[in-house]
Amino acid sequence: MSLLVGPRVFLRPVTAGDRDEFVALARESVRLYRGLIFAPSTPAEFGEYVARFDGVNAIGFVVLLNTTRRLAGFVNVSRAVQAPDRIGVLGYGGFTATAGHGYLAEAVQLAVRYAFDELEMDRLEADIQPENTASRRVVEQAGFRPAGTAPKAICIAGEWRDHERWMVTTKSGRRESV
Repeated sequence: MSLLVGPRVFLRPVTAGDRDEFVALARESVRLYRGLIFAPSTPAEFGEYVARFDGVNAIGFVVLLNTTRRLAGFVNVSRAVQAPDRIGVLGYGGFTATAGHGYLAEAVQLAVRYAFDELEMDRLEADIQPENTASRRVVEQAGFRPAGTAPKAICIAGEWRDHERWMVTTKSGRRESV
């Protein structure tokens, strides 16, 4: 898999070698997350996180700044359904040290393009807690549109939480929002 390169960030597959920097940044970012997302903040959690990504059904990326090569966040795409519909689920998060600069929005746009062009997805979904306005802005910038609410859809920190479902689709090889 080649690098996914944007104007200010690039994505590459997450590896075990990212553990120390990733875990340190995730720990520093706990207040930023406010329980809205899960980011592995221990070496054991990071090991489990990386093990999820098989390169086929689940692909995990780290987001790095083009200028410094430092981690700015993470993005992953998992296949929810394969044939006949190719539906994927997008997950992402940034770190406090680089928050508020639009790096994650750029990274998500790269991941969306990858999901449609390389993985040949028909639809990509993202689940967002209703109070997570920053995350909502990220998917809106990537062309996602609201697709309903899923009550108690995802368990975060031991608590089942409601999520807004957002999605973007492709038809006839051309990406379009629904």
